[in-house]
Amino acid sequence: MLQIMIVGLLLSIDSSVSVNPPAPYGPIPSPRQMRWHQLEFYGFLHFGINTFTDKEWGYGDDDPGLFNPTAFDANQIAQVARQAGMRGLILTAKHHDGFCLWPSRYTEYSVKNSPWRGGKGDVVRELADACHRHGLLFGVYLSPWDRNHPEYGRPEYISYYRNQLVELLTGYGEIFIVWFDGANGGDGFYGGARQTRRIDRLTYYDWPNTWKIVRDLMPMAVMFSDVGPDVRWVGNEAGMAGEPCWSTLTAQGAPGSTTADLNHGDRHGTQWLPPECDVSIRPGWFYHPSQDGQVKTPRQLFEIYLSSVGRGACLNLNVPPDRTGRIHPNDQRSLLEFRKILDQTFKRNIAAEARLYASQIRGGQRLFGPENLFDSDISTYWCTDDNVTSAQIILDFDQPVTFDILEIREYVLLGQRIDAFAADAWIAEDWKTLATGTSIGNRRLLRFAPTTTKRFRLRIISAAACPVVTELGLYASPYVDDR
Repeated sequence: MLQIMIVGLLLSIDSSVSVNPPAPYGPIPSPRQMRWHQLEFYGFLHFGINTFTDKEWGYGDDDPGLFNPTAFDANQIAQVARQAGMRGLILTAKHHDGFCLWPSRYTEYSVKNSPWRGGKGDVVRELADACHRHGLLFGVYLSPWDRNHPEYGRPEYISYYRNQLVELLTGYGEIFIVWFDGANGGDGFYGGARQTRRIDRLTYYDWPNTWKIVRDLMPMAVMFSDVGPDVRWVGNEAGMAGEPCWSTLTAQGAPGSTTADLNHGDRHGTQWLPPECDVSIRPGWFYHPSQDGQVKTPRQLFEIYLSSVGRGACLNLNVPPDRTGRIHPNDQRSLLEFRKILDQTFKRNIAAEARLYASQIRGGQRLFGPENLFDSDISTYWCTDDNVTSAQIILDFDQPVTFDILEIREYVLLGQRIDAFAADAWIAEDWKTLATGTSIGNRRLLRFAPTTTKRFRLRIISAAACPVVTELGLYASPYVDDR
């Protein structure tokens, strides 16, 4: 028999009595989505012929001979990403201009007709191998729009596009994400036609059958677009998820045409469709020498992290290789200093040093007790009985502690259940509210003024089903928010 303090009462914990776990509430993540959730932070590499033309969107008529990184180093790129704390990298294997970073069998508009590596190079191969060496996952972005291909806008192009998708999914090892976007149709070179070509975004790509190729060839890969089907766009390119930000949504339309609220999601959505926050470390997505002095600072990156990962999303940070084919020193410095802030902030979970008081434990069972909040195991959790949808955890410390960040994680394999919560500190003989919120999801981080106290309280104010919380943390960041 284990004794656990329950807000002034002693509750007997009898492990001999069996109590079932809570039933799932609403949509829940698939295994591939759950693996994606656990990544939290990965990188984007916008690299290609635009790197050498100083463009963001190429027209499709640039000479392949312009692509010639003088010191391409996939190992340096992967090493910087790993040191920054990223867990994967996505490469723009083909952007809207149609230039392919691998020697595709289906086009001449690729690295095989560039001077780089004497026409024998393969950027996709080198980066995929470097990612695998450095313990990173590897993903690809294959632009649906192609301003170079003569058949774009016609049925023949769909076969071409799918053939290239198969090349990428069968020739480069495991792919963790396939990134699609909604920039489809407009003016382009189109094999010399120099026309404006429009498509019906809802029907042209026959998305269900295009997505099926990914499912068949790479079943654990998630697919990204503004309607998923696995991961949704967050609705902006600033790296900011909404407040609230629900992981559920009812997807509408096709990539590039949805009217759903991507930034906030839908509390009553019918699909588990969590957001990815994509943002560039520079003003542009491709490398431009004029932006060498405009790299986001470590503090800016930290604030983006709190507003993306800290709202249940994953952060996809673009770091474009320069014309040498490496991560520029300015970008590298900012990334590594950002990593120091993360390490210093999350190295010590102050909450784990407290004595725990829980208002209720499911069935009085240790299996569902509050000690699970600090075991760094997202498969264990504290939860309440089914009829208890408001509850609280109180932390008591022997000595005053100071913190400015609260972390909460729901056990999302049972759904997103909590509707409202609040965090309080005991100050001047009374509870003072530090933060309030609604959505939690995979990971919630809230920042407030540095607070010193001997008592902290997390209140689950309301929930659609009994709350299930897997982790709770209090942290002290290394600098004061001076905005």
